[in-house]
Amino acid sequence: MTLGLTRLVALLLLLGIARPAQAQIEGFNPALAPPAPMNEKVLRLAGDPDRPVTLEVTLYTPPGPGPFPLAVLNHGATNAGKGNRGTRYRYTFNAYYFLSRGYAVALPMARGFAGSGGDLVHDGCSLDIVGRENAQDLRAVIEAPGRQPSIDPRRVVVAGQSFGGWTTMALGTMDVPGLRGLIGFSPALRTSDCQWQDQAMISGARRFGADAKYPSLWFYGDNDSVMPVETWHGVFAAYASGGRRAELVTVGRFMEDSHQLLSSSEGLPIWTPRADAFLARIGLPSTATHPEYLPMPSPPPSHFAAIGDVAAVPWLSDKGREAYREFLTRRFPRAFVLSVAGSFAVADGGFDALGRAMALCGNAGINCAPYAIDGQVVWTGGKETPKDYARTVPAGRTSTLNFACAVNPDCTSRGLPKLWVSEAPQQGTAAVLVQDGHPGFPPGNLFAKCNVASVPGVAVAYTPAPGFAGSDVVTFEETSVDGRRHSFRIALTVQ
Repeated sequence: MTLGLTRLVALLLLLGIARPAQAQIEGFNPALAPPAPMNEKVLRLAGDPDRPVTLEVTLYTPPGPGPFPLAVLNHGATNAGKGNRGTRYRYTFNAYYFLSRGYAVALPMARGFAGSGGDLVHDGCSLDIVGRENAQDLRAVIEAPGRQPSIDPRRVVVAGQSFGGWTTMALGTMDVPGLRGLIGFSPALRTSDCQWQDQAMISGARRFGADAKYPSLWFYGDNDSVMPVETWHGVFAAYASGGRRAELVTVGRFMEDSHQLLSSSEGLPIWTPRADAFLARIGLPSTATHPEYLPMPSPPPSHFAAIGDVAAVPWLSDKGREAYREFLTRRFPRAFVLSVAGSFAVADGGFDALGRAMALCGNAGINCAPYAIDGQVVWTGGKETPKDYARTVPAGRTSTLNFACAVNPDCTSRGLPKLWVSEAPQQGTAAVLVQDGHPGFPPGNLFAKCNVASVPGVAVAYTPAPGFAGSDVVTFEETSVDGRRHSFRIALTVQ
């Protein structure tokens, strides 16, 4: 049954497949794809036999003969209609994720999109009917790859983003051989011919939930440009009221728009652990057997310096610092790596900015380490084995464990060292404080005369828990104004 096709010109579906710059590229672009064999095939497959149409489907397979479990990934849609069919869904991190877990990946284009025939179906505020109509095409598409000997038709998972997530949840109301579970990334459907869109989504989700046959995993964020928090809470609650097992993962705020969780590598650490756990629960592979399909893992923030503190970056020349300033203007994902000789490399955008920056150094025979990734400093270069000290401090009071400063021969300040607590105490708290204090140079040192002066510095202060007496340990790191790195571990006796 075809619904309301005469009104397609007025149709406006919101939700992106990925960032627009990626979605417009049809030819292979190595900056957007893993440096691993995709074994790509573009298939022409039949959709719903009751409404004949030919659909364009991209199929990726990992190395090996299989048979592979199958992941079917459904795209989103931005400003879709007769005048904008979009381009083939191809560069997406959820495809790379499933390839890394050993899945064959099918990416079908819905009718009315890219090289698929037909026109997009809609029916005013009956958003559940729109989802089910598209899901009929999807069910027909799933059966075709399953007939290939390299694919195991008994192990299927379906996932989708936005409009594709809505279609995914609609599919869950149907009997689909081999289907184990559903994953939705910001499931949503908005159409310009429905005045009450939020209420229509909630009503549609309730109907999906009442007929749901498979467990599902849902991702939503707090700064979603398409789905306000109160709307997606209502949509999920309505679906879950049907009683079928459904899990909601709230990702909080993600970059500029949590609706784009799949569009960049920054989202991977947020959603992949929950997807792994879900796949394991439904009896499907959930561990990385082909890690080459995913970007190089980013180190955690080191708290060495603020991302915008150009002067804190060690080893760089004036030219290098100018390059770092320029790096700060680049888009995410981005990476700045450097060597002890002052060499550096920068990469941004695409599939693996960090991996490309490190490769630039490696190809030149230079040993670089990451300094900054996206909006965080991750540099830990030169971290040494902690020097061990012992201190006795009073119970119930705050004590200064260390005061670090840098002075000129005339005892004026040369700047502030960087201090941070790397291992917090278990029986109290440790804080880094910027304050004036007296240096502690040993007798005979050139700067010992400055010990009587009060100079700017940075201190580590320890406060034991109320009523605590006994042993505790705190470890902190220091980077001097000259870029030298030191680590200190202090065994405390509180009495």
